[in-house]
Amino acid sequence: MAKSDVTNYFRATSLTWIIAITLSVGYFTCIVFAPEVIPYQHMGPFGTFCRYLVDNHAGLMYKGWWAAFAIHVFEAVYSQKVCSEKGIQSSSARLLWFFQTFLFGFASLGLLLKFDPKRPKQH
Repeated sequence: MAKSDVTNYFRATSLTWIIAITLSVGYFTCIVFAPEVIPYQHMGPFGTFCRYLVDNHAGLMYKGWWAAFAIHVFEAVYSQKVCSEKGIQSSSARLLWFFQTFLFGFASLGLLLKFDPKRPKQH
């Protein structure tokens, strides 16, 4: 792999992960910060379970949301260390890795960790 390929390396996470994580984090955010907008009665057993969590464990859900946020921040910062170790020096590529990892967590970080700049890319 040419050196410029390594310094500019970025790979987007799959659409499946993007959709799954966006919906999950969005739903979790609604449950924690706006539980009244969720139509629990139309969601069957899952809705009943979620309503139970909102009614009986709101504090734990709130702390869990902030813990997930902190984990995503940590992963995004860690992605910058990994970029340095793998020779990704382009500021635009590093910024893309940072934001993608912040938004999608390990679905993004896993791609970066798998990247081996010493081995040519397989097509």
